Amino acid sequence: MRRRLAAALIVPALMLTAACGGGDDSAKKKDASASPSGQASQPAAPKPVSDASPMPTVAGDLGKKPTITIPKGDPSGKFVVKTLTAGTGPEVKKNDLAVTKYTGKIWKSGKDLAGSYDKDGVPQVIPAGSQTYIPAFSEAVLGQKVGARVLVVAPPSAAFGAAGKQELGVSGTDNLVFVLDVDSVMPKKVDGTQAAIPSDLPQIKADKEEAATITVPKNDPPKKLVDQVLIEGKGAEVKSGQTVYMQYSGATWKPNEGAAQAKLFDTSWKTGAPFSTQIGQGQVIEGWDKGLVGKKVGSRVLLVIPPEQGYKDKAQGADIPANSTLVFVVDILGAV
Repeated sequence: MRRRLAAALIVPALMLTAACGGGDDSAKKKDASASPSGQASQPAAPKPVSDASPMPTVAGDLGKKPTITIPKGDPSGKFVVKTLTAGTGPEVKKNDLAVTKYTGKIWKSGKDLAGSYDKDGVPQVIPAGSQTYIPAFSEAVLGQKVGARVLVVAPPSAAFGAAGKQELGVSGTDNLVFVLDVDSVMPKKVDGTQAAIPSDLPQIKADKEEAATITVPKNDPPKKLVDQVLIEGKGAEVKSGQTVYMQYSGATWKPNEGAAQAKLFDTSWKTGAPFSTQIGQGQVIEGWDKGLVGKKVGSRVLLVIPPEQGYKDKAQGADIPANSTLVFVVDILGAV
């Protein structure tokens, strides 16, 4: 659904998914931001080493944007992951969702890559050790402790491969330098007892770390937006303009009406990481903007979105006919 939730949802400035992030993100507007995806066909990255020569130097306080100085000469060509500051929090284990802030440069040109500490920058949520994310990030956070600062030197095989990332100005031969600050570990789903759902609305089962099961009743859909809180979180209310991190699963009403289990047209669970977008600003379909702003972090929300707040009379491929009522279950994991 990475291209369809509304106009279609927008990914963060440095999206790191290896094969395009997975799917067509059915809530999104066109992705106008830079997105460091790797290439599915690129060679396997070498195992990281802790040091090599020459190495960039890093200055600045933890939690603030670091200054990276790249030395003269060519990089070693090795994939380097060097812990500059050891964290004191929980260890990031495989498949944990590490919340990081990052800064990056291209070695050869010294060009800065947009990062979390820049204006409008946001944290990056990285599934540790996942093959769906570039190793420069997914391998760098694995085994680190919360509070760590990590220096990464990534050859193409640990970043974007021979194709590079043209929208970032990264060629297929560029070595990249990143500094990652590991802030926290994000839960993969929300916890709590799910509230009962009226029988004339879709029934939801989402108690495992996987795509939700949606069952659409055999009756006409509601004509107005439904934004029912199934589990109320204990976090702050989501505000318009914030970047929200969430897991979601989506189905259409009529094609699945009365079926034992709806066919999902998309889910964030297949990407290995939560979906993130700026909410309330027209970057996703209207039903998402209206239905999620004001909900609390840690909440699970059932959205039933009428066509006029979804894709209207425009079909979105075979699974979303024109004038579709959309059904989503959304776990709100974080907001910044």
